[in-house]
Amino acid sequence: MPTLPELRIGDPIRHEALAVFPLFTDTGGVVDYLLSDEAIASGSVAVEEVSEAGSVPNLLVENTGDSRVLFLEGEELHGAKQNRILNTSVLVAAHSKTTIPVSCVEQGRWRYRGRQFGHGGSHSSSKLRHYLKASVTRSLKEDRGHTSDQMSVWSEVSRQMDALGSSSETAAMADTYERYRGKLEEFRSRVGYVEGASGLAVAVGKRVVALDLFDKPETCRKVWDRLLTGAVMEALEVGKAEEHADAGDVEALVSRLRGMAWEPAPAVGEGEEFRSDAGEAHASALLVEGSVVHGSVVVAG
Repeated sequence: MPTLPELRIGDPIRHEALAVFPLFTDTGGVVDYLLSDEAIASGSVAVEEVSEAGSVPNLLVENTGDSRVLFLEGEELHGAKQNRILNTSVLVAAHSKTTIPVSCVEQGRWRYRGRQFGHGGSHSSSKLRHYLKASVTRSLKEDRGHTSDQMSVWSEVSRQMDALGSSSETAAMADTYERYRGKLEEFRSRVGYVEGASGLAVAVGKRVVALDLFDKPETCRKVWDRLLTGAVMEALEVGKAEEHADAGDVEALVSRLRGMAWEPAPAVGEGEEFRSDAGEAHASALLVEGSVVHGSVVVAG
């Protein structure tokens, strides 16, 4: 069972409706791995369709390198027949082939745009991750693997596109993010990584919507900017907030997380996976060699 380490909640960094609380722990990770974007860029990992015909809910990862590679729940991959996001965090073993569970975030395309996927550099919003976590947990309980509710994913991508006045010939989530590239850069410059943080809690207005924790600060530093892209898109929907979350709101979510009942689930790659749900809060954790490589909770808005 996952044991949440002691956390110190740092001072929030605020910009418009967004507040980011850095999280600090005294534990240091002992698991060595590359992140997916690093491995894809180096050529040691190739991500492709599972076959010539393809399969919407699955992709094939071939890791020819000497290092494990970590893919994070909610991160976006671009290319091949349609853009996808990861349904759960997966640690792919060195020198292995692994089929990973994904969801489509580009409903209007099913044709090749290159054979391999590149890393999109962006991350799903907490609302979209909530649909992923809730439906994947439900699928696991029904022995259907890490399958998401694809219709709900498409619905949320479309809803956000409409809310932000975006459009896309292929209904691609990436096109909405591209439209707001300038705002994403603005937020990135205002809410940058806080040295030493191993995690972060995100609030939009008064509501804490997500918390992510990693096994070491190095990982958190590398994923900080892109993990926040989804949160920025949510903040842009709200605009100016009249109320803001404080450390007490984050502490309340942490306390709730500590009290949740965890159930084991079969990990896709290496390690052990645990999941939990309580009302509108859904959580998951990937443990490797006793370390929580990635733990997260999202709360329905």
